[in-house]
Amino acid sequence: MRWVAKTADPDQVQALAEGLRSNPSVHSNLNAQTTAALARLLIMRGITDAEAAERFLRPSLSHLHPPYLMTGVRGAIDRLEAAIERKESILIYGDYDVDGTTAIVILKTAIELCGGTADFHVPHRIRDGYDMRDDVIETAAAAGIRLIISVDMGIRAFAPAETARRLGVDLIVTDHHLPGTNGIPIALAVVNPNQPGCEYPCKALCGAGVAFKLAQALMERRLPSGDRSRLLMSFMKVVAIATIADAVPLTGENRVFAKLGLEGLRSPVNPGLKALLEVAQVGGRPLTTGEIGFRIAPRLNAAGRMDVARDVIELFSVKDPARARELANRLDQLNADRQEEERRILEAIYLRIEEDPELRDAFCMVIDGDGWHRGVIGITATRVVERYGRPTLIVSRNGDEAHGSGRSIPAFHLLDALESCAEMFSRFGGHAHAVGFSLLTSRVPDLRAQLDHYARTRLSLADFEPVLNFDDVLPLDQVTPELHQILQRLEPFGVGNPDPVFAAKAVRLLAPPRVLKDKHVKLKLAPARMASDGNSDWRKSLTLDALGWRMAERFQHAQLLPGDTLDIAFTVGQNDHPEFGGLELSLRDFKTPGKAKDENERATAAVDRA
Repeated sequence: MRWVAKTADPDQVQALAEGLRSNPSVHSNLNAQTTAALARLLIMRGITDAEAAERFLRPSLSHLHPPYLMTGVRGAIDRLEAAIERKESILIYGDYDVDGTTAIVILKTAIELCGGTADFHVPHRIRDGYDMRDDVIETAAAAGIRLIISVDMGIRAFAPAETARRLGVDLIVTDHHLPGTNGIPIALAVVNPNQPGCEYPCKALCGAGVAFKLAQALMERRLPSGDRSRLLMSFMKVVAIATIADAVPLTGENRVFAKLGLEGLRSPVNPGLKALLEVAQVGGRPLTTGEIGFRIAPRLNAAGRMDVARDVIELFSVKDPARARELANRLDQLNADRQEEERRILEAIYLRIEEDPELRDAFCMVIDGDGWHRGVIGITATRVVERYGRPTLIVSRNGDEAHGSGRSIPAFHLLDALESCAEMFSRFGGHAHAVGFSLLTSRVPDLRAQLDHYARTRLSLADFEPVLNFDDVLPLDQVTPELHQILQRLEPFGVGNPDPVFAAKAVRLLAPPRVLKDKHVKLKLAPARMASDGNSDWRKSLTLDALGWRMAERFQHAQLLPGDTLDIAFTVGQNDHPEFGGLELSLRDFKTPGKAKDENERATAAVDRA
């Protein structure tokens, strides 16, 4: 992995530090050194003036954009209001992942709070597949439904939109996925910040974020102002989960969602949400984006991946704590089932890559298998990209049909790649770095060849080398509680606002690495020059624990001994355990300059082959 230091213009840093010191609401008793450190980190995140810094450091409801700036919202709200006044039944048609199900929860709750009635439909991932279907619209029309609202889907649903028009059903499409080259469906209203001509300031909303803007506009139209702020804050908890889970940039309006939502999750009121946090063992304390991404979101996603996503909507709607706990436990078990299925498929994938040099050397890997669970292949694609650093599509064959999910690297726009061979697919869609698709099984070899050729025209071997961008070189004796307090002000971290990464040179290993759960490692580290007398700076004598997630095998190959030195890239966190808590490092990478270079290369190659 290549380490690259980020840079910040010293004059900009000084000017921003002075601006921060002149603003009491931002400065908050920081000394000159810590203010300069905060300014440097803000500059490297594109925040160059004190006003932008205040908005970043102190997000509030007042920073939300007016929803009517988004194309289509006014027409959608006019139709929604008419439906509420006429007591029409409304159908919300949403996706089966955490983004789609939480979008349903938000919009359904808002409609009901405003006096309307709304039911919902979530497709079954295996039986129905992704996006809207004609037969669902036909059934709804036969039942008397005259208004359908899609959430987190529909921007490429041209045929279903035509079916709705033919049957006299008004369709409102709300989505955040990128439109295709042939425009947008013909519907009563299309609400998507990424549609052509829409000038909404935050283009990176998730599907639940778009649904929230519709809910916000509806409540502004129909509810007293005194109720709106309280309800918006209540919705913020759910929007935060979806925003973090969908890995959209945590900047602009998304930062408001994440920051305020995480604060609200400290004291949940909803019985289902409380039960979910308890089952995930994160209840009763402040949550991080990592805990949302790795403990909460997988349990919500498990319903749509492994069974029926309706359980998620019921979880957030149920009032009985006992039923809420039952549903939360069910999601927990489904997530365990998902983990086991993921492990099984990954073992088969890694074996295939190891045995097939042509596949291993592909610029875009397309890996297919019979009967692989379609709810899990997206996660496995992510794992393969993390391990091999190449765009990857995982395809599940089921007779004549095949369904796939793909993930990519920063240098490769995966949706554009699929657009280059659009004729192969019965359906496809997604983003620059995540896609889903269906095609005939017989076309999978053609897809493999086409995408590898396409990738070779746009990528070089250098694009596959992992790059770690770090914020600053930081000696270990400068990792202090004061530094951690500065970093906390930049939270929540995620895409677009990464956790600050630091590099420390020649750190001394004080004890043999301790392996945790066969795959993680815990280290005890100190500055290379330990204090030898009582007059030395006490910081030179400090020790810090460091955790290396999924690094056990690398450390075993490196054969490090107490007294060895290594260079580390790390983030700074806090272990809150009452007995052995304190500052704790999380390793992003390590190098062993004291070992022979070829020994390091052999160790890295062995891990890559594993």
